[in-house]
Amino acid sequence: MAVIESLMEKGRRVEGHRPWPRCVVDEALWRALAQGLAAGEATLLGLWGEPDAVHMALLDEERGSVAVATLPCPEGRFPSVAAVHMPALRLERSIRDLFGLEPQGAGDARPWLDHGRWGVRHPLGAAAPAPDGPPAAAYPFLPAEGEHLHQIPVGPVHAGIIEPGHFRFTASGETVVRLEERLGYVHKGLEGLMAGASLERAARLAARTSGDSTVAYGIAFARAVEAALGLEVPARAVWLRALMAELERLANHLGDIGAICNDAAFALMHAECGILREHVLRAAAAAFGHRLMMDRVVPGGVAADLDRQGAQAVRTLLERVRRRFPALVALYDNTASLQDRTVTTGRVKPELARLYGAGGYVGRACGRAFDARRSLAYPPYDRLDFEVPVFAAGDVDARVWVRIREVEQSLALVEQILRGLPQGPIRVDVPADAAARGGEGLAFAEAFRGEVLAWVRVDGQGRIARCHLRDASWFQWPLLEAAIEGNIVADFPLCNKSFNCSYSGHDV
Repeated sequence: MAVIESLMEKGRRVEGHRPWPRCVVDEALWRALAQGLAAGEATLLGLWGEPDAVHMALLDEERGSVAVATLPCPEGRFPSVAAVHMPALRLERSIRDLFGLEPQGAGDARPWLDHGRWGVRHPLGAAAPAPDGPPAAAYPFLPAEGEHLHQIPVGPVHAGIIEPGHFRFTASGETVVRLEERLGYVHKGLEGLMAGASLERAARLAARTSGDSTVAYGIAFARAVEAALGLEVPARAVWLRALMAELERLANHLGDIGAICNDAAFALMHAECGILREHVLRAAAAAFGHRLMMDRVVPGGVAADLDRQGAQAVRTLLERVRRRFPALVALYDNTASLQDRTVTTGRVKPELARLYGAGGYVGRACGRAFDARRSLAYPPYDRLDFEVPVFAAGDVDARVWVRIREVEQSLALVEQILRGLPQGPIRVDVPADAAARGGEGLAFAEAFRGEVLAWVRVDGQGRIARCHLRDASWFQWPLLEAAIEGNIVADFPLCNKSFNCSYSGHDV
């Protein structure tokens, strides 16, 4: 029996959870679901907590179906999913840090987000003051044994305007034997800030989860709220959201292509792609009044319309990128010294990408064709014509080519959206009866890195009772550790930039 079918048959369905079902399960069924994940019968989409329960979102990729399993934890513990399915490990460690719920059998009791500096333990659960006494012991990195091994600590502060994260390399000469990451330095307490917030304030918080994906987070959060409350969004607003999302995708992919080449000492591509990225940001500002389009997506629609002048700015952008970008692609493809750095470097095995359910260019560079715009199709993408580029090599070069092809697809999508953009209102207010009714909603949006998950519970006063946001980086960061093994230390910046995982989106 398929995992989700088993969940639906044996679990107790929760009313008011939309559009996919949520079912309460017992420990036996929870373990069976974990075994189903380990057997490859489903993909883990998310794992998050509440003070007295844990939730697990599952995807049946063949059927395109999604469901959420909920296990009550009256005694403050739950059977570890990571004990049989490793991609759940960091999520479980975060649940322990935030809620105090213990994943039994996980095999890794180290904290993940909690660095011992909050002044409180388990802030979202039965919060208690942190114990007095000496500072917490140094984080115990996993040991590596062998002759002539040495460690190289990097970060959390880096030599650029980038987010903080610590990387501990174990190397034999210049060859990396193991990389272990230490994240959590930009934990913002978003889930705690969301609790009790108005829809307007919560939308602003969601949009700041990871600033380079502010539109995608805004869409995921808004769609989750709209699902919870049964809101029908005006068609024009839905299409404008897609336009913003594709402009955001263009800006980030162009920036990444240039930055990857720069880490391979090819500054010309960095400069040229940076110019094109700047044109995208200026077009976004002309069209929607903000370079990153922050706070332009709101529950019920959008906060800014597209006028004739803005539309013309976007059309001019399309012409400019189409005129210049093919020459840059040819330059990348025909520069032997650049290809020497990117081809075969930082390979991720396809089976690992599938095990972790890696999305975005990380997964698609390894043959996993998941794209929330198509696999979990949402408007208006269900009416638009586009391809999901997939490559098999799994190396830095493949991740660059996914970005290149997605730039081309986004240009075509923007043109389709401008051509088919319907007239009408751009926003609806939340009806009083819907706010009083409340509900729960689950939604996805395809960011440039991969899918963003948003789960919300709206209370009877139209406020957020609970919200969980999951960045694609949660399932990509671990693969970076695998990608760098066997490569030289000097290739890490190149591998790291080809992943370009979000620190902020991960650290919440």
